[in-house]
Amino acid sequence: MTTTMLRRHDADERDPRLQSSTSMAKRVFFRVHGEVQGVSFRYFTKRQAIACGLTGWVRNTSSGNVEGEAQGEETGVEGLLKDLDEGPSAAHVVKLEKESMDVVDGETDFVVRR
Repeated sequence: MTTTMLRRHDADERDPRLQSSTSMAKRVFFRVHGEVQGVSFRYFTKRQAIACGLTGWVRNTSSGNVEGEAQGEETGVEGLLKDLDEGPSAAHVVKLEKESMDVVDGETDFVVRR
């Protein structure tokens, strides 16, 4: 029986769970304009973010918009942004602003802020 020994850094390169979360992650700030309050937009955002494997937060603003930050794999972030641009059926999205941000280490959940 032949056993192949992997050096620690070899294993790190092959197993994404052993890599730094910041090496594959992307974080964005987003602000959604339109008829987005009173239509469960924050909870829609949370559901979609969790489905995309993202962490971050979402909240209503005093100006009538919804804003937040989302972090995770680039495909998940892009998927969430597409969902936000469409919104839930009761919403009417007029504009979606987005801005890249630095990744936040240690974040584990996606939460609705008040």
